[in-house]
Amino acid sequence: MTNFDLRDFTPYLLSLAAETSSAGFQTYYKGRYGMLRTEWRVVFHLGRYGPMTAKEICDRARMHKTKVSRAVSALEVKRYLSRREQAKDRRHETLRLTAEGGRVFADLYEEAARYDAELLAQFTDEEHVVLQKCLTKLAGI
Repeated sequence: MTNFDLRDFTPYLLSLAAETSSAGFQTYYKGRYGMLRTEWRVVFHLGRYGPMTAKEICDRARMHKTKVSRAVSALEVKRYLSRREQAKDRRHETLRLTAEGGRVFADLYEEAARYDAELLAQFTDEEHVVLQKCLTKLAGI
């Protein structure tokens, strides 16, 4: 038997780091807007990249279509997004933020930037650059 320690297992550490680092931001978007993680990610993609289909969000965010579908439905109920059938193929809908959804995006965008700066304050500039490069490489982006 080897001296394998789960605490040194990279996927485990990444999972812990992701959960720990996202918890504070989750408190904000859930507390202020009653959103789940998938909902704020859908809002972010529409706010950042403009109107798109649910499939495009799935592909960009690497989220399962069922989760995106639920998030879209919840955001529509909250009146943060609207859907419009595509003329060339009625099976697909273009999603876009409503005016209220745009305001929510702007607030979340600002809070995310503030939260990210606060999170990264514990690292030197050099450590931040290395962390970003490593995470980007692991994420394949």
